[in-house]
Amino acid sequence: MIEYVGAIHIHSVFSDGTGEIPEIAGYADEVGLDFILLTDHNTLRGLKEGFEKWYGNTLCLVGCEINDKENKNHYLAFGINETYSTRMAAAKYVKKVKEAGGIGFIAHPHEKRSHMKEHPPYPWIAWNSEDFNGIEIWNHMSEWMENLTEQNKYQSFLHPLRSIVAPPEETLKLWDELNLRRKVVGIGGVDAHAHKQNLFGFFEVEIFPYKVLFKSIRTHIFLPKALVRGNAKEKLNKSKTMILKALADGKCFFANDYHADSKGFKFFAKVGNKKYYMGDSIKYSDNSILHVTLPVQSAEIRFIQNGKLVSKMESKTAEFKVKENGAYRVEIYYFGKAWIYSNNIRIGV
Repeated sequence: MIEYVGAIHIHSVFSDGTGEIPEIAGYADEVGLDFILLTDHNTLRGLKEGFEKWYGNTLCLVGCEINDKENKNHYLAFGINETYSTRMAAAKYVKKVKEAGGIGFIAHPHEKRSHMKEHPPYPWIAWNSEDFNGIEIWNHMSEWMENLTEQNKYQSFLHPLRSIVAPPEETLKLWDELNLRRKVVGIGGVDAHAHKQNLFGFFEVEIFPYKVLFKSIRTHIFLPKALVRGNAKEKLNKSKTMILKALADGKCFFANDYHADSKGFKFFAKVGNKKYYMGDSIKYSDNSILHVTLPVQSAEIRFIQNGKLVSKMESKTAEFKVKENGAYRVEIYYFGKAWIYSNNIRIGV
């Protein structure tokens, strides 16, 4: 399996971001990202105008962020060629994305803030839908705004990476519950806009430069073969299909790479001589053993079964013998800080 690193949930001047797409992709290329997924609000203008392509070593793919008429139920949709009316109910546009052959992820589902009138919460409330592929479990911008206070705001403005702690417990809990019924993929997003803010009344700062955010919450995918480089339509479509399939299948994990580069993280199940990876569903076997390998010398490895901690250790590698059915994932804490979240390997469920 070949690992590729990307950033998901990015806005350009085509909605409420401040950057042009080539500029944004250039920053991603500078920091070494293999792909980015653009998600301007309710528009595929970036796709229609030909901005979906390789920029250096970075592939820019164009999706969109859809919402309803109340500006709730934000949905990150990819692999579609048209947008849908904001007057449409959320369950309907989620279904339409699926019917069009696209994939989608519920964005920042549990926002609650009430202290920022100019930036109200945008929660997901349409849980009657069953057609979504996954959930954005960790969103940099959302967490930053949810946790902003009068006391910490200047530090948060000046050091936006340090203020990110962990995904919301409520979102993790729901994710674990849903995975007992069916596969629900977890991803991480930066929600990058490169907003500018006036501080102290006399100077303006760019709080979330694209280049800075591209060093924080990343989603890593695993592919059975290398991406196809080149901007010819056939090559672009092959690489796009490979990336979106990996995300839909849950062959991915997300991490806060501000703490450390998580490339090289491995989590798989072994049954005899066969390996199974994140996103796989397998039958229960007495011989099932979960394996973890980290790209650092040591960190705290937590094995999670059905949302409950079942084992933890400080190590570079770890094994866990599966004794019962369940959805299994791992969380990695580096120097006490939330770092890596794997997708589930579902065993017997």
